[in-house]
Amino acid sequence: MKNIFIVLLVTFAFAKAHSQGPPLTADKPIMLGGGSFIAKTLTEIRVSEDGTATRVPLMLHYLPTSNTLVAVHLPYVTYDYDDFRGSGSTLGDINIIGKYQFYRKDGTGKTFRMVAKTLQTLPTGEALDIEGISTGKYSGYYGVVAGYESLKYGVSNEVGYNWVPDGSLDKLVYKLGFGLPLLKPTYPVNQLNLYFEYSSEWFLERDQFELLYAQGIQYARKQWTWEAGVQVPLSQNVPEAIERKYSIYLGTRFIL
Repeated sequence: MKNIFIVLLVTFAFAKAHSQGPPLTADKPIMLGGGSFIAKTLTEIRVSEDGTATRVPLMLHYLPTSNTLVAVHLPYVTYDYDDFRGSGSTLGDINIIGKYQFYRKDGTGKTFRMVAKTLQTLPTGEALDIEGISTGKYSGYYGVVAGYESLKYGVSNEVGYNWVPDGSLDKLVYKLGFGLPLLKPTYPVNQLNLYFEYSSEWFLERDQFELLYAQGIQYARKQWTWEAGVQVPLSQNVPEAIERKYSIYLGTRFIL
């Protein structure tokens, strides 16, 4: 009876300790319980050769059930460039997200899950040609996220395709992320996580490629999470004017 109690306790602590995702720039298929609501923001300060753009989104996520999620991201964007874009502030491209978890296999202190994901980008931003921030063009992203998490580490993979019917930003995306919890799982949640994330993007029509690496840290306490990270390019085959130098990420989230 004592052993059964210990197993249940560890499993419960695992579920609570790993309910804080997703990571910074990647995604993972772990979802909260049905009826959960998450309010968060993840500011990106992107520095390129010609200037700087800052995206500050209000991100509202709701889980109608334990295996479905709908979300809307409302971004405020400021920018300062040396080229035709100049400087200013604007509403960026709004994102609408849907996720459906279609596979789940749990064990004691570990789980493997798979999620189908779509991200619809509405052309509400100015035509600044800042991919992922403000393009002023509609796009539809369709992908699959698969992830494994245990008490010792987590691994996530994502592959997808972003379709832009009115433009040349169609791309194939692959992301790989690793999460490392530094504290033992407890309840209430008190966790410190490190994230190591790779993101590769092939812009098919432009014949361009980017491989980015992000290093992040995240602290979760009860219903709150705070996170920070930096992303740098490992390889770029894009015009010099839009080459990235680095991005800084700062975020917080609250679970209702």
